[in-house]
Amino acid sequence: MTALHPAVSKVGMGWGAAVACALPFLWAFTTPPSATFFNQVLALGGWGAWVGGWALCTQKLPTAKSLPQGWAGVGCLWWVGLLLVASVVGGCARGLPVGMALSTGGVLAGAGLALFFAHCVVRQGYEQQAFTALCVAVVAAGVLNTVVAVIQVAAPHWIDGEWMAHTSAAITGRGAGNIRQPNHLSSLLLWAGVALVALHPPTVTTLQRNFLSVVLACVLCFGLVLTGSRTGVLGLVLLALWGAGDRRLRGPLRCALVAAPLVYACIGWAVVAWGPVAVGVENRLSMAGDVSSSRFAVWSNAWQLLLQHPWLGVGWGGFNGAWTLTPFPLRPVAFFDHAHNLPLHWAVELGLPLALLLCGLLLVAYGRGLVCAFQPGHKQVVLHTPAMMMVTIMAVHSLLEYPLWYAYFLLPTCFVWGLSVADSVSSQRPGWWLGWRGERTLAMVAGFVLIAGCMFALWDYRKVSVIFAPPAGTAPLAQRIQAGQGSVFFSHHAYYAHATTHPKPREVIGSIKRAARNLIDPRLLKVWLQAYAALGDFDRAQHLAQRLREFKPDDEFFASCKYALAAPGKAPYQCVPPSKILTPAAFLGEGACGQGC
Repeated sequence: MTALHPAVSKVGMGWGAAVACALPFLWAFTTPPSATFFNQVLALGGWGAWVGGWALCTQKLPTAKSLPQGWAGVGCLWWVGLLLVASVVGGCARGLPVGMALSTGGVLAGAGLALFFAHCVVRQGYEQQAFTALCVAVVAAGVLNTVVAVIQVAAPHWIDGEWMAHTSAAITGRGAGNIRQPNHLSSLLLWAGVALVALHPPTVTTLQRNFLSVVLACVLCFGLVLTGSRTGVLGLVLLALWGAGDRRLRGPLRCALVAAPLVYACIGWAVVAWGPVAVGVENRLSMAGDVSSSRFAVWSNAWQLLLQHPWLGVGWGGFNGAWTLTPFPLRPVAFFDHAHNLPLHWAVELGLPLALLLCGLLLVAYGRGLVCAFQPGHKQVVLHTPAMMMVTIMAVHSLLEYPLWYAYFLLPTCFVWGLSVADSVSSQRPGWWLGWRGERTLAMVAGFVLIAGCMFALWDYRKVSVIFAPPAGTAPLAQRIQAGQGSVFFSHHAYYAHATTHPKPREVIGSIKRAARNLIDPRLLKVWLQAYAALGDFDRAQHLAQRLREFKPDDEFFASCKYALAAPGKAPYQCVPPSKILTPAAFLGEGACGQGC
């Protein structure tokens, strides 16, 4: 046997795609402090199992393809490598805790493995099987999440939190599926729509298959309406433009894609007429309030940060700290830990030169994939064009949010992009210097190392999850916090608990600074300024109080300030404007996170 038996290969590809691509979108059970931790670990571990299992079972085909090593072919891989170095090495050099840098490095290593896996399956001629399996998994995940979204909107009392995820109060009346974010669900459903097209080759198909596809497409469109996502509407327009411009698609497929916005509008009208059950959807579709959801304001703030730090940026993972601690007259009242625009976020955290290099590498690979995707040919219609449409949908979403910060979006995106780019540049030149045996060994080892890393992360996460959701008979809080501070990847959660529960803030200034490297929220900001006030450092305390007031907290802490004008000499410190202009470095340090880190 020179390769996997076709039946074994098909079953293996299907199960691998189900575990790697569908299960992370369907997992609902979670424990604090992270709502999506298990979904991300399942994604990383699932891809490790798929890659490692495929490499373990498959053997070299006698007609394996040779792929070049040019810029177009490995631009995505160069991007992952540079970002990995910038985040781990550069992040630690700028004061990012090692555990957080390693977490980022692990996810990016998984992205590199997905790209490498795409290279391997193309070399061995399994690209169509792999892509078909991924499409089936994505459609299944989209349909099942739509069912969950219907229940979340129509019968939220049925939600148990184990098989179906609860939604937050901020998105009541909207569907979010088991991935808990309406915009994320909208991108998954758009992916599922593209996958339905990819599963219909430009040949005559049975009437039953066409009917099933129409039903599934309507279900996905209904789910998209329930998300109330404006980003989803933009993606739907992209699908309609694809249908209008791609003459290689069969007539019924083109008509379905072009008619998708009209179908969405009809379903949206019906949902709005549904009444108060879908009030969240109605509010979003009415375009009421801030259409940008504070994005215009945070983009403006991010641009000002970039102008202040154009060359090296604020450091990987440093956006939230720099943005929170810098005065901004027009600051949005929500707390942001991302610029909600991928190129802008890279520029702010890594500096403009490195961000331009990263974007240039991606544009080279993206452009080469588009050139191949829209060439004539059967394979382009069933693989390259749908794959590039999936990448395009995620690219557009990344200009408005940060979906690629989640492994269950990042790894499939890298894989389908790798399939399209790797196959689009095939030639008769020699392949990688590793050869088939080297590639197979590397993929197998990397896959199983990724699984081992995920298992360790699950064990490590337990150290901090018991702090926030202790089972019966656990140790006292102080002991749980101390144990959590020994976590490799998640100690910042334990430091946050230490900082916000200790009765004397001045004694936990080190824990405050360590927690601030992950996320500064109103609770931590208030404790931080109280710690500085107790230490007699009123310049820093007043600076932090002023930043906290910019977020307009509904807090009695500032209630006395309205009487400060009557007795200006006796005004509490939190009511007095800061006398000095301080930078984020005065709180987090230059190149180190400060004492206690």
